[in-house]
Amino acid sequence: MENNRRNFLKKSALLGLAGVAGSLIGKEKLTNLENISAALQETGKFELPKLPYAYYALEPFIDSKTMEIHHSKHHAGYVNNLNKAVETGSFSGKSIEEILRSVNANDAAVRNNAGGHYNHSLFWQLLEPNRYKMLPLPEGTLRDAITTQFNSFGEFKQLFTGKAMSVFGSGWCWLITDAQGNLKITATANQDNPLMQIVAEQGKPVLALDVWEHAYYLKHQNKRMDYISDWWNVINWQKAEELFTQK
Repeated sequence: MENNRRNFLKKSALLGLAGVAGSLIGKEKLTNLENISAALQETGKFELPKLPYAYYALEPFIDSKTMEIHHSKHHAGYVNNLNKAVETGSFSGKSIEEILRSVNANDAAVRNNAGGHYNHSLFWQLLEPNRYKMLPLPEGTLRDAITTQFNSFGEFKQLFTGKAMSVFGSGWCWLITDAQGNLKITATANQDNPLMQIVAEQGKPVLALDVWEHAYYLKHQNKRMDYISDWWNVINWQKAEELFTQK
């Protein structure tokens, strides 16, 4: 009886360690945007990335049901439709970044679904649980650049929030670096993003905020400002710093 008990405990411990290792491996796979492209290279199709946290992990700021529907329904829809749109033709076999940089206004299906896949894949990585309920702040070179460009984090936050509120209908708000390496707050309609040549302001994404109503409607209803206020509490500034310093 005692031996059986020991064997049970040993197996349980090993299974627990395997689960932890699996979750860490899953998280590691999401640490670089290159892995969005890697999904295509390894399988021949784009895939819905796993989240590096549970659906409920961003509570109370972003609710579990919204995260579940947003990820498993909306994002999954973009992935499935993107694979259909690039199955044949000039976009077949290209990475997501290559597609975004070469898409034009006439490629509606590719433009919308490639943008939707890339934008959401980035958005998930720029969120993290806030266990301490304290407003996270940027660090390192990104913090210094924000202070230099916008005078203070408080002023930057106000400007970014204002830009996000000004998006009419559906779209995204971005913090990007432009061709000169300067930080800039910009916005795009629908699923466009700053990598596309067809948008007004191009650059490298550092921060991304989804302001489509499906990102917040279940918890915040039509109160976009409340959603944005909550979003500031779950920003993964370490990831933003990584994007900012990435060559």
